[in-house]
Amino acid sequence: MEIVALGSFPLIEPGDHLGKLILDSIQANGLALQGGDVLLLAQKIVSKAENRYVNLHEVVPGATALELAADVDKDPRLVELILQESESVVRKRPGVLIVRHRLGFVHANAGIDQSNIQTSEQSPRALLLPVDPNKSAADLRAFLERAAACPLAVVINDSAGRAWRNGTCGIAIGSSGLQPVQDLIGGQDMFGNELRVTTVGIADEMAAAASMMMGQAGEASPVVLMRGAPVTASLDEDASVLIRDPSLDLFL
Repeated sequence: MEIVALGSFPLIEPGDHLGKLILDSIQANGLALQGGDVLLLAQKIVSKAENRYVNLHEVVPGATALELAADVDKDPRLVELILQESESVVRKRPGVLIVRHRLGFVHANAGIDQSNIQTSEQSPRALLLPVDPNKSAADLRAFLERAAACPLAVVINDSAGRAWRNGTCGIAIGSSGLQPVQDLIGGQDMFGNELRVTTVGIADEMAAAASMMMGQAGEASPVVLMRGAPVTASLDEDASVLIRDPSLDLFL
């Protein structure tokens, strides 16, 4: 399996066509798309291209946001955005607000970020997650497949904290063209024992691998090409299948 971060990828501005930029970058890196390739994109460039910026000066915090902001020691305007992007608050403590995002996954601060974006005290901005990461992935996959004339897959990843573990890790928040979860139930282990509960979040594993190549600071490598990954092609599933139903979640 090969994992290649596309070098010299340009900074993304609202309205930029990610598909065309990816094709240009692949060519500039001396590569060519092949059937079965998976392209993994940092959520941030998708959000930037879709102009998911919000100027905090334009946000008016409500009473709930004001009260919660005092508890978590955050800008009330930022808390208001977090609440607007969320279904419910899961946990809170000073510095951290864990919510169930409107897309279903549990995330710190609803995935809203102020790093690696142009912002200032005069014009403070925040960047929201894409409106529909699975649709973004599907649209991009369709464009790239038409250009490359071969089947591809796309995964949009983001960094998230995990229960019981220190440190963030890449997860898939959007995907298209592959089965995000591999069901191994009914198979056998190396000793012939039947697998009874084993399922693998393959899209999350790929997102984590891509995150290592992308970096988390100023590396400016937001697109990764993965070739030879052990995935199953599928147009019927997306990253939503990675989200555990709340009724089965023992920790919410």
